[in-house]
Amino acid sequence: MMISTLLAAAGLAQLGCGLGAGIAVIGAGLGIGKIGGSAMDAIARQPEASSRIMTNMILTSAFVEGCALFAIAACAFII
Repeated sequence: MMISTLLAAAGLAQLGCGLGAGIAVIGAGLGIGKIGGSAMDAIARQPEASSRIMTNMILTSAFVEGCALFAIAACAFII
């Protein structure tokens, strides 16, 4: 009885880790898509500022990816 309870808990932990990693990746994808779309709108409105906008877009995208990578690593360590 005790072994089956532990195995079920381990299976639920793996399921939770998979769901958590998937949600982190979906959130990062949506965030980067929104960043890119907003940057393209800003460049279309003000083409002379495109280098500053692109620099900020890349920096912000890197921060979003870093947060997503941290979330995935945290989910992997739970297993």
